[in-house]
Amino acid sequence: MNVRKTTRALTAAALTCLANGAVFAQDYPVKPIRLLVPFTTGGGNDTLARIFGQKFTDAWGQSVIVENRPGAGGTLATALAARATPDGYTLLLSSIATHAVSPHLYRDPGYDPVKDFSAIALLGIAPVVMGVNLGVPAKSVQEFIVLAKAKPGAFKYGSGGNGSVMHTSAMVFSQVAGVQMLHVPYKGAGPAYIALVGSEIDLVIDTTAALLPLVRSGRVRALAVARRARMPEAPDIPTFIEAGLPAYEANGWYSMHAPAGTPAAIIAKLNGEVARVMKQPDMQERFRQLGADGGGGTPEQLTAFVKSELAKYSKVIKDAGIKAE
Repeated sequence: MNVRKTTRALTAAALTCLANGAVFAQDYPVKPIRLLVPFTTGGGNDTLARIFGQKFTDAWGQSVIVENRPGAGGTLATALAARATPDGYTLLLSSIATHAVSPHLYRDPGYDPVKDFSAIALLGIAPVVMGVNLGVPAKSVQEFIVLAKAKPGAFKYGSGGNGSVMHTSAMVFSQVAGVQMLHVPYKGAGPAYIALVGSEIDLVIDTTAALLPLVRSGRVRALAVARRARMPEAPDIPTFIEAGLPAYEANGWYSMHAPAGTPAAIIAKLNGEVARVMKQPDMQERFRQLGADGGGGTPEQLTAFVKSELAKYSKVIKDAGIKAE
């Protein structure tokens, strides 16, 4: 009898918690939301954070404060997010760097990319494009490879830091092309682009979302893009397949996570808002212009995607001998 009463009491308590959570989610958000970005301003992570942050602000009437916390391949901000109160008021603009690459680069990144987070949604996937400064004489990937092989270690590639898309994409290129290049990490993508345009470094391999604006402005020469077919928005850029490197495959992806334990009702509301934003014509046009594919899907699908990417880049990093510098 006592067991039955206890069971009924626990069931009632659980239902009450679920009901309270649903009500809480209906009111959410009632105060500003902090959206942590693990990299500096000027890169794809920051760009998407500000786009979605503004969309959320417009929809809910509560400010989304984008807070850039760069450092250690994105692990500093990611660890901070993992330790935050799981109430929906601290979110993370996560990415391939924070949830697939850096966990393999650092002995103790300060978080588990799966266990310490509640997945919200995949925001987008962007292929990478190889861009060189205008002083580099190569007009094609093959011409660049010939130059790089003639001077091992002479060409410098920039990145937004260890573990960034720019870092791993260039390392994989070095491995596939059989060339040696010097890695020059900067404190964010923005400084790396300034160095590229100023000819302090020779090349960058980054997402189309981040690098295409410099290509379109004529300040950077694009040599190839990692897609199976050319981009309709940039038909003059050949693919790596056309460039003679069919084995080269890389991209960057962006997502949104909350600390583990965030109420499911709030996660569902955030996921629904991402889906709504992704359907807006201006967002679809923005992604089209950037050569990126929009994300979406369920939190469960994002979790499965992260697990598969973790396994993929574990092998890539091991084979390429990439280490945090």
